[in-house]
Amino acid sequence: MSSFGPALPGGSEPVEFTVDLTSHEMLRRTHVLAALGPDWDPVEALRGEQEAYDMLYSGLDAEQQRLYDELVAAGVLPRRGGGHAAA
Repeated sequence: MSSFGPALPGGSEPVEFTVDLTSHEMLRRTHVLAALGPDWDPVEALRGEQEAYDMLYSGLDAEQQRLYDELVAAGVLPRRGGGHAAA
């Protein structure tokens, strides 16, 4: 029995190997940024997310607001206007 696991059929022992995916990760990031294009503005994207978040939780009726407040108190949802990207 090997420290790497049980013997393989035919008496072969498993062989330990490593794979460095660093270059693949850099290529993946390059492709993502190319797909986003030169006009992509991460600050504007975060601002848009904040705006969508505010719209999602606006206009709640009393029961929805109560449930929202309970979820915030339980730490499931963040409180609106706190800890999010700059507006």
